[in-house]
Amino acid sequence: MWNNTFKVKVCVIMNKTVGFRYLKYILIGLALASLPIIQEMGLIGRGTVTIWAQIIFYAVVAIGLNVLLGYSGLVSLGTAGFMGLGAYVSGYLTEELAFPFLISLAISIIVPTIAGVLVGLVSLRVSGMYLAIATLAVAEILRQVFVQFSDFTGGFQGRRTDFPVLFGMDLSREATFTFLVVVLVILLILTDNFIHSPVGRALLTMRASEPAAQAMGINLLKYKLMAFALATAYAAIGGVLYAHFINFTTPQVWNLLLSLQILAVIVIGGMKTITGPVIGSIIVFGVPQLILVNLPVIGDINGLAFIFNGLLIIVVILFYPNGLVHIAHDFKRLFKRKKVVTSNE
Repeated sequence: MWNNTFKVKVCVIMNKTVGFRYLKYILIGLALASLPIIQEMGLIGRGTVTIWAQIIFYAVVAIGLNVLLGYSGLVSLGTAGFMGLGAYVSGYLTEELAFPFLISLAISIIVPTIAGVLVGLVSLRVSGMYLAIATLAVAEILRQVFVQFSDFTGGFQGRRTDFPVLFGMDLSREATFTFLVVVLVILLILTDNFIHSPVGRALLTMRASEPAAQAMGINLLKYKLMAFALATAYAAIGGVLYAHFINFTTPQVWNLLLSLQILAVIVIGGMKTITGPVIGSIIVFGVPQLILVNLPVIGDINGLAFIFNGLLIIVVILFYPNGLVHIAHDFKRLFKRKKVVTSNE
């Protein structure tokens, strides 16, 4: 009798905890989805929604890479290449072959994921900086493919794409932005479930100690490939979202700098966190265009805002290495400590 009561209480607590986790993601989605309305009211600039769209699809990519780096301990510098592959496949299917958007989206995720798994079968035999160099080489190969196969990609002239068509409805820029938000929220929830599943726990064990994971019967190559496949799939989704919101893509976009920026997003936001990449994406891709360019002096000199943003990133890494996602908790703890000291006085 007591055991049954205890089990019921545990289930209730777990349901409330899961609900709270999901509520957090839904609130993020609602806040982002309100931006087009706020822009129409004239409370924010006309280009603000576009900047937030960039924050969203780079956050999507960073969430996947965080599973690979933060939860699995594997480094990849090929993120931009897989993003570009997803963008070009979707652009070609929708513009040249007139595929429905949802079908092209599925194919655009599957093709880079298969490519990522094939690359992983070879490159995941190594680790550390050797893995980073191997994935960087793959990204450079893909970038050259984007340049040379002009019939598929448009070469240096790029490929134009349109906003998505869903269920026969042509989405506007504002509706496409809402679609991006929905995708972000869905992926946040799916990633949360993935990390709290047995697979996620196996990845964390593997990251802590590979010999210990092997002793527990965890197949290292299998779980590394799963993490690599998930990161590649998220990169492909980010590429598709980029192509169909920006409506244009060129090989110059998918370079090493972009891969490093997404890596910085994870470090700044917080590794081994779900919402950390969203915060990091705001700092890396949003702060320069939303805040710094509007400041006196800094905003008046072309490029100076991005220099100051680089300095900001360095300061965050030096003084907040665990990521900004923990800053609210630390402020709350500091406030409680001061409150206790004041009451003792």
